[in-house]
Amino acid sequence: MGGDGAVSSPAGSLQVRADVLQAPAPGVAELLHDQLITVVDGVITDMSSAPAPEPNVPARLDGVLMPGLVDTHIHAPQWPQLGIGLDLGLEQWLFDLTFPLEARCADTGYAADVWDHMVPTLLGLGTTTAVYHASTHVEATTALAEACARHGQRAVIGRVAMDHPEGTPEWYRDADAAAAVSASRRSIDEIRGLGSSLVQPIITPRFIPACSDAALVGLGKLAADTGVTVQTHAAESDWQHGVVMERTGLRDVHALESFGLLRDHTVLAHGTHLDASDLSRLAATGAGVSHCPLSNSYFANAVFPARRVLDARVRVGLGTDVAGGPSASLWHNAAHAVTVSRMLSDGVDPNGAAHRGEVRIDAATAMWMATGGGADLVGLPVGLLAVGRRFDALQVVVDDRSGVRSVSPESRAHDDVASEWLERVMRAPDVRAVWVDGIAVV
Repeated sequence: MGGDGAVSSPAGSLQVRADVLQAPAPGVAELLHDQLITVVDGVITDMSSAPAPEPNVPARLDGVLMPGLVDTHIHAPQWPQLGIGLDLGLEQWLFDLTFPLEARCADTGYAADVWDHMVPTLLGLGTTTAVYHASTHVEATTALAEACARHGQRAVIGRVAMDHPEGTPEWYRDADAAAAVSASRRSIDEIRGLGSSLVQPIITPRFIPACSDAALVGLGKLAADTGVTVQTHAAESDWQHGVVMERTGLRDVHALESFGLLRDHTVLAHGTHLDASDLSRLAATGAGVSHCPLSNSYFANAVFPARRVLDARVRVGLGTDVAGGPSASLWHNAAHAVTVSRMLSDGVDPNGAAHRGEVRIDAATAMWMATGGGADLVGLPVGLLAVGRRFDALQVVVDDRSGVRSVSPESRAHDDVASEWLERVMRAPDVRAVWVDGIAVV
């Protein structure tokens, strides 16, 4: 594990020599040639041009070294249904397929088997950090945290709270608001009690239609009392948007703020129906959006205007939304984010409106959302290879089987070699090695 261009020492230090490819900011691609990176106790302590060949300097890795990917929205219990049922509407998909599957996690042994397949698979795809919605079950949620710690994945994990008698089935919900808050508090305590530096809890009301007002107020107070961050779905679809407006008289973002759930680093999944007033509140509070472009194409009834949201100084990360999104690969979602931004810009109907302002994003912006943007959204010191960051990293080459041509980063025929390499890798990645917190895990 870890590739030929990495040397570890018994004292917990690591040296890796590689060409570094990353997106340090939206729209910026960076290629740093032949870097020698020193890692001590999981933290990058030095990063500079490699010296002339010396006996103790490792050989340079093949391909490029990139920051690990940060999936800011994934439903762990939905892993077994990945890629199916996507012809259904969101409400039917939830009640007919998803809720029955999630309810199976009452069997902790069953859930643990799912986690032990899912976590290594995601690591192999390059997802070094995942922000998980678990199920309503405390024991299964704790087992997910244990699996992430055991396999070496950084994770933010939330027990799902849902108690509304009209928005959830009677066989899969919290008994009442008090039970929803109490179980969420117990889950926080159990995850913190594991003592793993890789995993942390997050308060997780599923979304407003699935939670009573009392539960939402209680969870907001729990966030304030514990300092734990929040994740939920917001402004995802016509159906969800309509339900929230009818019930609260407010848009999702404003309703969540009234419940005390719009906080610094709150993760709102989807956000396709946000307006200017919503963006203003997100920017002011430090909350942000997990952009799930594949899932949105199936369930959101709209394209997320990533460029406009970024221009409003709102935090944006990238999410797969397994299993509403049919791919667990953040690479696929990054590429699709670029595609849907072009569709939003040019329109999809030759007789309809098009060219709706500057809404396109490029590969560098998409990959920034999948790395540094996601890290900033959830408040973790990862997503960029730089001194002071945790060393979550990938060795990646271009997959020769894809038809995308691999070229040497040293062939600097033009000024856009970094952008060109980023596009090639994003569309045809072959992940050869993965490190989390300085430890080789793939």
